[in-house]
Amino acid sequence: MRIIGLDLGEKRIGVAAADDRTGVALPVTTVAAVGDPTVLVAGILREQSADEVVVGLPLSMSGAVGPQAEKVLALVEDLREIVAIPVHTWDERLSTVQASRSPGKQTRRPDGRPSGRKSGRTADAGRDAAAAAIVLQAYLDNRRSAAS
Repeated sequence: MRIIGLDLGEKRIGVAAADDRTGVALPVTTVAAVGDPTVLVAGILREQSADEVVVGLPLSMSGAVGPQAEKVLALVEDLREIVAIPVHTWDERLSTVQASRSPGKQTRRPDGRPSGRKSGRTADAGRDAAAAAIVLQAYLDNRRSAAS
């Protein structure tokens, strides 16, 4: 079974995937968030041959549902009406921060040494897919521990 994790952002959607045999989430890609987000996400799920999807829910640090989480919840409800697979949400607090700390592409100095900075768009795209993987892995780990 292929499980897809999504990190929904205003500009980009991070995509990660795992299968239930390995239980390991890996970043897959980042897609520009253009057009109708529900149609875009449904297309991603078809393209990825998803059997299940986990959508990161951007709760506030207090755990409250703010404006961005409301948008995600509305999209999730719309998605549940048009796809025939289970759609779950998972608390994504700090996943982007954690993803930002993971190694990624760095810019280089003229002499070839790393500058210590990640390149702009490449780093952002990698961070979004990594954040989706972090959310998906947390969901899978929780599900595995609940089953034991």
